[in-house]
Amino acid sequence: MKTETVGTLEAKTRLSEILQEVQAGVCYRITKHGKPVAELRPISDKPRKLKAGFAKGAFTDVADDFDAPLDDFADYSG
Repeated sequence: MKTETVGTLEAKTRLSEILQEVQAGVCYRITKHGKPVAELRPISDKPRKLKAGFAKGAFTDVADDFDAPLDDFADYSG
């Protein structure tokens, strides 16, 4: 997907045109004082499907008591 970069003033001035291009598949990175602050991209009509195990190996440093009850909720547990 093609990505264009525009400043905030240009984005404001050309918003209708930029939105037409986004509908056609172009992404825009909007900058303020040369620093990226937002991206404008087409919305997909297709829901994202996540496969089971897609994050396998992403969390390697989990504390042993990760799923232990929290002390703050001791009054609420039966």
